[in-house]
Amino acid sequence: MTDYRAIPKISLHDHLDGGLRPETIVEISDAIGHKLPADNAKDLNQWFLDSCDSGSLVRYLETFEHTIAVMQSEENLARVAYEFALDLAKDGVIYGEIRWAPEQHLRNGLSLDQAVEAVEAGLAKARKEVRAEGGYLATGQLITAMRQNDKAQEIAELTVRHRNKGVVGFDYAGPEDGFSPTRHAGAFAWLNEQLMPVTLHAGEAAGRDSIRAAIVDGRTLRLGHGVRIIEDVFVDENDDNKYGFGEVATWVLERGIALELSPSSNLQTGAIPGIENPTMRDHPVVMSALNDALGQNAIQLAVSASTWSEAITLAGNGLELSGRSTSEYTRAMISAFEELGPYMVIAPGIALAHARPSSEVLSTGLSLVVLESSVEFGSERFDPVRIVFGLAAIDHDGHIDLMAGLSELLLDETKVNMLLQSDNESEVRRLLG
Repeated sequence: MTDYRAIPKISLHDHLDGGLRPETIVEISDAIGHKLPADNAKDLNQWFLDSCDSGSLVRYLETFEHTIAVMQSEENLARVAYEFALDLAKDGVIYGEIRWAPEQHLRNGLSLDQAVEAVEAGLAKARKEVRAEGGYLATGQLITAMRQNDKAQEIAELTVRHRNKGVVGFDYAGPEDGFSPTRHAGAFAWLNEQLMPVTLHAGEAAGRDSIRAAIVDGRTLRLGHGVRIIEDVFVDENDDNKYGFGEVATWVLERGIALELSPSSNLQTGAIPGIENPTMRDHPVVMSALNDALGQNAIQLAVSASTWSEAITLAGNGLELSGRSTSEYTRAMISAFEELGPYMVIAPGIALAHARPSSEVLSTGLSLVVLESSVEFGSERFDPVRIVFGLAAIDHDGHIDLMAGLSELLLDETKVNMLLQSDNESEVRRLLG
């Protein structure tokens, strides 16, 4: 398969001190005399990977001792930010929010403002280079206050000072238990008065009450992780189709408070409650929407099509047979492609056929077609196509969960390859979670 890094992406939860190049850590550590657990980039990289997957939160957090140690000067902060942004661009990110805590980078005498300005200088240099090479990258800093340090108001004021100078919001991180945002409610009220957006880490190491405090006292617009919102969702043990939401989950859902989910991180830090040694399949918010959306008769494998219109027709047939739409909607998908061109080819070898919501859509859902042989859709970047999803949505908001699930799938090259090789529906549904 083609490199999936080519898919344009938005990154909203990425820590600057968690994304350094191993070579950079080794080089700066040598220069400043910092002792590392490995003396070369290859072994250090493996040490980081092993520590993150160790199942030990203590060992996981130890990794940051080494990254933060090499980020204590203007020069080094700018370099790390520059390389971080270039790496985002290489991964196909077109807009990235980079969160970090300036208060952790003052050991060598930097001021908070100098630290923020140094990071912005590095990001700006990277943005300029990416654009000079014909790419596109926009960035925004999220300035983090550490819960345990009681500097929330000072960091809030720093954030506002650098509004429109690279800073786009305020973040709140650190240990959840014993360090509720209620302790700094005044700082969050002040940020609200300044119309400064806020995101809080919550619902990761602690549960429902932590999320509630983030909403009520932290006035958060997004939840960093938020995976333990599942503790406020109730499912009938005898019927998975019967479920309900508690008051916190209802508030999050109805007000559109986004969950900045990071399933692999949740596994590494033990943020999935009630399961010993969980795997990705145990994550409560991964991929399930896709299977729910693929109704009976919605999947067609190893079928033939000689043109893009025949491939889209097959996807439309799947929607019709599963009761999601009418034949008129299938014709509308073909017309949309004729009018707007190959924009429906969303990733290497994968197309998403769809049309505008209309009365011809009976319910929101998906169909899936895996072609026996590839078909040209006219996309310079992503042709030829072998996988075609059909999407029918009753309104513009109804497909958001499905698109999130598709994004997870498209970024997993192993699953895409397995999908291409699958010869039965049960295997496909297992791959989709």
